[in-house]
Amino acid sequence: MSRSIAAPRVLNIDDLRREARRRLPRMAFDYIDGGAEREVTLAANCRAFDELHFRPRSAVAAPTCELATTVLGSALSLPVVLAPVGSSRLFYPRGEEHAARAAGKAGTIYSLSTLAGSRLEDVKAATTGAAWYQLYLVGGRDVAMATIARAKAHGYAALMVTIDTPIAGYRERDFRNGVTQLLGRNLATLPYLWQMAIRPRWLAGFLGDGGLMNFPNIILPSGPMAYADVGAALEQSVVTWDDLAWIRQAWNGPIVVKGVHTGDDARQALDAGADLLVVSNHGGRQLDGVAPTIRVLPEVLRAVNGRADVLLDSGIRRGSDVVKALCLGAKAVLIGRAYAYGLAAAGEVGVTRAIEILRAEILRTMRLLGCPSIHQLDRSFVATPHDWNTPSAVGRD
Repeated sequence: MSRSIAAPRVLNIDDLRREARRRLPRMAFDYIDGGAEREVTLAANCRAFDELHFRPRSAVAAPTCELATTVLGSALSLPVVLAPVGSSRLFYPRGEEHAARAAGKAGTIYSLSTLAGSRLEDVKAATTGAAWYQLYLVGGRDVAMATIARAKAHGYAALMVTIDTPIAGYRERDFRNGVTQLLGRNLATLPYLWQMAIRPRWLAGFLGDGGLMNFPNIILPSGPMAYADVGAALEQSVVTWDDLAWIRQAWNGPIVVKGVHTGDDARQALDAGADLLVVSNHGGRQLDGVAPTIRVLPEVLRAVNGRADVLLDSGIRRGSDVVKALCLGAKAVLIGRAYAYGLAAAGEVGVTRAIEILRAEILRTMRLLGCPSIHQLDRSFVATPHDWNTPSAVGRD
């Protein structure tokens, strides 16, 4: 492991964030780090975990703790799945392949975004573990169906349909710092060139990797979709509940619906054929001002009422956050920024370090709680604020 991300220099995910910031130009770092508009939801996602207090069982010996679980038939060595993160080659050359390889070695699932810079065939070949393919309908139904067929042919274990992106959220840092110009290959203005010039190692890797020219998993009649075209394409490709019928028919396998915010949407997703739900607000990158996901989770679980497993996404920065989500009823969690910081810091080694950190923190938390297995976690291990315990706290269900 490289010295730059080994202990004691890197002890937690915030340390990986610092290392990512040191290596990336500001435009690329803010693409990972930023959220929509005032970033209220981005901050609230993390802060809400601090409102939950543990209730440990003292005088209990738990020398070993079981972390393994199963999600949609795939065995996980810990209850953490790598979420889809678009444009990962912006952070590190062939970034999606590095992240997938690290996930497989760690015994967990990697989710590949439609908006990835690597071919889905190459990413699946890079991992020894299960992989999910995350679907946007950019390019239209025929383009999506062709991509679904490719994902199915190459052994992706589940299709993840994201439902909270009728348009891209307004991420002001991206406009201020130039990532939109970078992705659109319009770098003529001096401030953006200067950002890259002071990060020569990143720049050499970025240019050597092709400079993010297109999306190789969105194949239009004219060829792969260009990065500059994706914003308009998203606005023309809103996923509706009716779309899940033809998506299910084309895929004929497990479907994950990501972006559930309410109990009503949870029921709609299940009625439309979802096999697994992900409570997510896109890490605070879409609609700013929505409730943090850990607060939405109880409402969604009440609405689901055992019909399907539920995963939690957004705001996970510590292993203790993972444990709190499991205490409230999540089967596992998705991490996005947590591993993206590691990827940006050191490629596969950085992603491996991020997973190692979370695994160690989960184990330590479990032992301090006096709980020998994640399957024994329940709400008795946490105290929630009074206003979390009523359905009206985040919405009706």
